[in-house]
Amino acid sequence: MAIAKAERLMNLALCLLGTRRPLSKRELRDSIEAYVEAFGPGNGASGSDDSFNRMFERDKDDLRELGLVIETLESLDGEIGYMARRDSNRLPPITLDAEEAAALGLAAKVWQQARLAGAASGALQKLRAAGLPEDVDPYGSHGALEPRIPVHEAAFEPLMLACRDRRPVAFDYRKATAAHPEQRHVEPWALECWRGHWYLAGWDRDRGAERVFRLSRITGKVRSRGGRYTAEVPDVVTVRETVASWAGEIADRSARIRLRAGAGYPLRAKATSVRELGDGWDELEIPYGHGLDAWLVEFGPDVVVLEPAELRADVVDRLRAVAKG
Repeated sequence: MAIAKAERLMNLALCLLGTRRPLSKRELRDSIEAYVEAFGPGNGASGSDDSFNRMFERDKDDLRELGLVIETLESLDGEIGYMARRDSNRLPPITLDAEEAAALGLAAKVWQQARLAGAASGALQKLRAAGLPEDVDPYGSHGALEPRIPVHEAAFEPLMLACRDRRPVAFDYRKATAAHPEQRHVEPWALECWRGHWYLAGWDRDRGAERVFRLSRITGKVRSRGGRYTAEVPDVVTVRETVASWAGEIADRSARIRLRAGAGYPLRAKATSVRELGDGWDELEIPYGHGLDAWLVEFGPDVVVLEPAELRADVVDRLRAVAKG
């Protein structure tokens, strides 16, 4: 059975790599002997079609897990096809020195949690095969801190795969100022973590502009959509700057707030000045950029915005939206 599956995956990979145009499921089913023997030709019974579809999806996922970049494309008549471009699946020789190998090993260690643990371990095995020095222990001690990136949102994994495979997605998203979610159609670029929260940066097709979405505000399932990207994907540095700006990391002015004594330590760390007011309150001046209102709302009754007036109004609107549910 293992030999048969390996042969089937190899034939599927060769078909996807050898074609010059996207191949439909029906064409792949008729072209690969293992599929024909198991399910018959593409015009078989509905029962065999369902069984074939399940096997094909598993095989496609297995090839992607092995590193094959498979594109999902939609033809003019709406038929979905698959192909693996050779230029997307060709890498130069990998050479790693001890420092680079240790950094990659540490990065893999970060992901030793939940369903990402298997992918991280598999990546390390591939690094060993590509030249990871044997004397480097990626799971050894790297200091007193144990690196971890918490992932609690159900949308993380499907969005991570969509970013990897360059697949458009759709999901329901509830803005902090809205009582109900609305559907968004997005070409996902990358996932970034800021202040312990995950954000998706991408191209919002409905608005025709780049947008950043906080994963904790995505409701329901993330659904894949066919077709190619319509907007150019920026480089990683630009994406990180975009997320930083939307997450409130890039500030061009200052805000003045009242903060309850003994609370809001992340705000105190960002403050440019702190003045004790007495009666259990302090006054802080903090950098003000896009996204600061959403951050301040997280501190609830421990924060009162003094100025500017627009920031105060934004925070009040968000609090009212939260109160309405």
